Amino acid sequence: MTDGLTSRQTQILKTIINEYISTAEPVGSEAMDKKYNLGVSPATIRNEMVALTKAGYLKQPHASAGRIPTPVAMKFYINQLMEEKQMSLVDEVRAKEEVWGVRDNIDELMDEATHALAARTKSLAVAALKDKKDRFWQAGHSYIFNNPEFAETAACQSLFSIFDEFDKMDRLFFGMGEPTSPLEVLFGEEIGWPELIPVGIIATHFNIKGKPCALGVIGPTRSNYETVIPILRYYGGLIEEVANG
Repeated sequence: MTDGLTSRQTQILKTIINEYISTAEPVGSEAMDKKYNLGVSPATIRNEMVALTKAGYLKQPHASAGRIPTPVAMKFYINQLMEEKQMSLVDEVRAKEEVWGVRDNIDELMDEATHALAARTKSLAVAALKDKKDRFWQAGHSYIFNNPEFAETAACQSLFSIFDEFDKMDRLFFGMGEPTSPLEVLFGEEIGWPELIPVGIIATHFNIKGKPCALGVIGPTRSNYETVIPILRYYGGLIEEVANG
């Protein structure tokens, strides 16, 4: 048993999440049976998917569609099922070289960090520094368009609109309560802002010369967390280290 789930339910849930991350499509029991050797019948898969739906781990976006993971399922996956893919030593050295030359200028440092983070994660990267006047940096907007969730212009415009509202940016990075860990994952569905419904936000918090700072990656709820999280964690520690001398 894991988090109240049987081992079979956990296996099925992990498979559904991996498939959803890969395809961005609702997952059906027949497709699961054909593509994966789960060792059970399609009927059993269907029954377990119904049970996972009732337990709050899956939802059905349309009556005729398969199911997709909920924020509860994604956090369970991130915290207990996922295996992180750590950065190589070579990539860590390159990352440090990218920011070392601008370590004494906070604006240039954060600008370089967001561009480097966006390029490595293929995601939208954002940095925030809480000062007398909050300061924000962002890079990688074009990567958002690579995701089916944001294929329509309206969805992108809705997401990008929050970057023009400093009060929302402040609440997003500093106003959601005290972080429960150095790195946290938030989902738009949990936050309740319509423009963030299809969005997953990964953020790490630290201090630069005593001032709260956040570095984050924004993408679809099905972001490749096993790769993105260790990259973000490394960059957060790196920026804190070089900025504080």
